[in-house]
Amino acid sequence: MQMQTTMLPLPPQNPNTNPKYPSQFEPDTRRIKQKLVRKGVFPTPKIVHALRKKEIQKANRKANRLTQALEKKRDEEGGEKPLSELERQAMDAALRVRAAREEYRSIMREFNGGFAGRPWVRGFDVKGLARVSEEYKGKKLRVEYLEEFREMLSAGNSEELLGFVGGEDAEEEGGLVKGGRKGLRYGRREGDESRVRMLVHRLNVLNLSKRNWKFSRLMSNTNIVFTEDNLLKIIEGLGAVGNWMQALFVVEWVYKTDHYKHHKSRFVYTKLLAVLGKARRPSEALDIFNEMREDYFLYPDMAAYHSIAVTLGQAGQVKELLKVIDYMRQRPSKKALNVQRKSWNPCLEPDVVIYNAVLNACVPCGDWKGVFWVLGQMRHSGLKPSGATYGLAMEVMLKSGKYDLVHKFFGTMRRGGLAPKALTYKVLVSCLWAEGKVNEAVEAVEDMERRGVVGTASVYYELACCLCNNGRWKEAMTQIEKLKSLPLSRPLEVAFTGMIQSCMDGGYVRDGISIFENMQEYCTLNIGTINVMLKLYGCNDMFTKAKELFEGIKMPEARYDMNLDCHGVNSPDAYTYSLMLEASAISLQWEYFEHVYKEMALSGFQLDQNKHAWLLVEASRAGMMHLLEHAFDSALEAGELPHWSIFTEMICQTLICHDFKRAITLVNSMAHVSLQVSEKQWTNLFKRNSDKISIEELQKLRQCLNDKGLMSEPIVTNLSKSLCYLCGSNIPTEYALCDVTTKLSTFSEEDRDVSFNGDECFSLEENVEDIFDPLPELSRFRIDESGLDDYGSFEHAFEGSELPSASEILERWKEGEMKDANCTQSML
Repeated sequence: MQMQTTMLPLPPQNPNTNPKYPSQFEPDTRRIKQKLVRKGVFPTPKIVHALRKKEIQKANRKANRLTQALEKKRDEEGGEKPLSELERQAMDAALRVRAAREEYRSIMREFNGGFAGRPWVRGFDVKGLARVSEEYKGKKLRVEYLEEFREMLSAGNSEELLGFVGGEDAEEEGGLVKGGRKGLRYGRREGDESRVRMLVHRLNVLNLSKRNWKFSRLMSNTNIVFTEDNLLKIIEGLGAVGNWMQALFVVEWVYKTDHYKHHKSRFVYTKLLAVLGKARRPSEALDIFNEMREDYFLYPDMAAYHSIAVTLGQAGQVKELLKVIDYMRQRPSKKALNVQRKSWNPCLEPDVVIYNAVLNACVPCGDWKGVFWVLGQMRHSGLKPSGATYGLAMEVMLKSGKYDLVHKFFGTMRRGGLAPKALTYKVLVSCLWAEGKVNEAVEAVEDMERRGVVGTASVYYELACCLCNNGRWKEAMTQIEKLKSLPLSRPLEVAFTGMIQSCMDGGYVRDGISIFENMQEYCTLNIGTINVMLKLYGCNDMFTKAKELFEGIKMPEARYDMNLDCHGVNSPDAYTYSLMLEASAISLQWEYFEHVYKEMALSGFQLDQNKHAWLLVEASRAGMMHLLEHAFDSALEAGELPHWSIFTEMICQTLICHDFKRAITLVNSMAHVSLQVSEKQWTNLFKRNSDKISIEELQKLRQCLNDKGLMSEPIVTNLSKSLCYLCGSNIPTEYALCDVTTKLSTFSEEDRDVSFNGDECFSLEENVEDIFDPLPELSRFRIDESGLDDYGSFEHAFEGSELPSASEILERWKEGEMKDANCTQSML
């Protein structure tokens, strides 16, 4: 049975129709792209379009050959024969395509006045098209879809539009639209501001590295034209939140791409310098500045010089700042010169802002000679110093201790008609405080208020600390009332902490305690204030109050009574534990010292041995040898070198326990890491422990040193000389201590280690014979049959066994803490 086919009437022949393309063949672009990718070729739109055109031409040639073959066969057979089924279907399809094409072109000419194929030139009535197209038998086009399409176009949501129209293919083919080459041809586009805000937000949230592939993909898919205006907004948005690194990455990524590397902007780099200066990154800013000097289009102008000068001035880098001044006066290098503009001369002279930055750089080092150099340069250039110039000069003189010049510059500023600012009065108050003129400092602040100068928080804080340092804390509390009415850059708790520290430095301990008690009426306590009070209590023999304060910050009930934050913000930190250990050691409360040390270790903190090694040494001499062992092992496990005083104390303790093998091992370790201990320090160490180390033990140690052959190292040589001196002299077996009265260890914060200089033996006691309690007898360390001592199961015997490691001790401490907690729970 032959299939019935409906033949469409042939439309009139259009002269514009190309006879080379009788039928329209549409290739699969997705298949073309996949084939290119497999062959290692990136499928750009130009390549895809060329291959698509070749596919169409190939299909048309094949169709022409088929038609010619049919016609030739028909001529050879000498007459028309009925077509086969396949031939009839191919002919019908070609006729339908031709009829549809001619119908579409006629409709376009009718509705657009001759603009065929371009419906966007004039209004396009889709409803009329639907009425005219009577041959279309499918679903009708709904007007609601067109309204939604129009709203999407007006909103400018390109990503949603691409997904609506073409999905993934549209996103791939739209690579040129998304920040590609076409973007450079257009200026500001609608919706760029929202895209910039979105990009800044994503960069802040993700915080990607420049080498991360996600960063490149995020920058490529933003659909932003990276013009100068957009880049300035991106850098400003990132700099507002302090994300200077992402701002630097954005500029480097944009200007390294092929599309933007010839469109660099000096203003973008200047803005980046300002962001780096605000973040206090002088090295990165200096690298950007040097990069600008090597490019003609980026060569720094006065704004860029101001930015880099202020950044280097705040960092105190005087040498680099003087180099920048030299760069201003020099001609650029040949690399930066443009061939077309050989007469270009960007040489500049420093202005007041540059010279003020030099003065600001002189403040940290107190280089007062730099002030006169700056004033001389300004006078030679015809520049008049400003109020900020004199204020910075006063600050430099204050730092260098030349108080008379501070008053001289202040008088010169007043005579020149320059109104002093609040920061100038702050420097003046600090100068009067250093001179001990407290009343004059109060009068200076009152004079500032009479002149109508709005004071800053730093002025009143400086005056309050000055009054507290001189025992006038009640007057200082009136300055707190003024501080409350001003915008504060730091919390009010910081002001109270500084006032308490000033009272302690001035020797007014009771005033500091009174300020601490009145502080709770103004603000809540913080951990900084608690640490200062622990230091005050510990240095003034108030162990009970320090213990109450330390235990109070760990209890939630006490936190409410003390007006503390109960969310863990004011929990003890490493400095809190160190201060409490120091207070316990000064008060000879060694049991509580061990308790605090255990809590510190269980909380994950480690004692700074460079500052607090003397605490461990004194604890070991008081019978807490296991704490010294734990600190020694903890330092080794952390990859740090234990303090030399810990080594020497462990050597003494091993000699007391007759463990000469371990003593030699410790000496060998000290020689291996090149620790330096002089002969006099060894001698004073053994003399200080003469009641526990006999001459026979020292002789055995000397004999072991000779047997091991370690005499080549300097530390071993000094030890051997000290042993020869002690063993060779006519001293009784139990020789007396050094005939020097030991001092109470009032070490500074920078030097809290055990020193053995001269004939002085630093200790926690003023007089050994009157105050020092004798250390426990060695029988206290003797173990019973089970091998455990009085301090618990975690410590082994000194003789005949190895001490546990720091991790083992910590685990056993944790087990003990859990047992204590379970017992307390069961009792409750």
